[in-house]
Amino acid sequence: MNQSDSMQALRDAVQAFHDKHEFRKNGGEELTYRIALMAEELGEISACVTKGKSKEHLAEECADLLILLVGTAIAADFDLTAATWAKMERLMQRTGKMVNGRIRVSEFRD
Repeated sequence: MNQSDSMQALRDAVQAFHDKHEFRKNGGEELTYRIALMAEELGEISACVTKGKSKEHLAEECADLLILLVGTAIAADFDLTAATWAKMERLMQRTGKMVNGRIRVSEFRD
C-alpha cells in the first residue's frame, strides 16, 4: 500500500465515522467546533508529555488529533493528502537554524 492509499483508507474510515454519527447534520463538521476539539486534543498531548505518561497514551492522543485533522479536511472539503505533500515540498526547500538551542525550520525574515 502506498502513502496515498493508506491516507485514502484513513479518510474513508473517518468519513464512515462521520456518516455513522451524521456529523454534517448534527454540527460535528462545524469548523469552529472542530478547532475547539483539536485544541482540546493538543492539551491532552501536552499533558502526556509534561506528566510523563506512557508512549501508548501519547500515541492514542496523537491518533485522536490525526482523526480530527482528517475529519476537518472532510468538513472543509479539501484534499489533505495533496495539501500535505505540497507543504512538504515547500518545507524541504527551507533552511534550518538553531534558535535557543533547538533546530527551527521556517521562512526566516531578517
